[in-house]
Amino acid sequence: MTQLVALSLSIGLLGGVATFLYRAIGLMIWAGFIAWACFFHSGGDTKALKHTIAGNIFGSVLAYIALWIILNNGLGEIGIALVVAVTVFALCMGAHIELFSVIPAGVYGYAATVAYFLLVVQKAVLADLMGVSFASNPMLGVNASLVLGALFGLASAKMAAALTKK
Repeated sequence: MTQLVALSLSIGLLGGVATFLYRAIGLMIWAGFIAWACFFHSGGDTKALKHTIAGNIFGSVLAYIALWIILNNGLGEIGIALVVAVTVFALCMGAHIELFSVIPAGVYGYAATVAYFLLVVQKAVLADLMGVSFASNPMLGVNASLVLGALFGLASAKMAAALTKK
């Protein structure tokens, strides 16, 4: 079997399993697929898994900090833009640390966390942001979804490798 066919088969099969699992435990499959893609674009190996998980979480934490500052301080448009500028600058500067050196992984985590907040939790108050629910706390739900997605990426790579061995 060619590598493309093996990878397509493993991603298709595990994509179905992941969708069932995510729905069963209340996570966000779209965030899982973001991390899955990040895993492959980062190299598709154990080093990529480490960079994907660390980068996604780093970006998500910075987005969460930005959201917390914005919600807690009633900032205007310029203030919001400055908070985003500072946190995204920090995200990029984090690339000086090898674990966070894949900047797109951080951007995916940041974007997924802010997107979930804007689309689902937008009316949240500070208490919601500090909650421990996957549904109301964008950092918790998105990070759990991203980490699991990266692990599915690794599993699909291993499955595809096993299918291509002669």
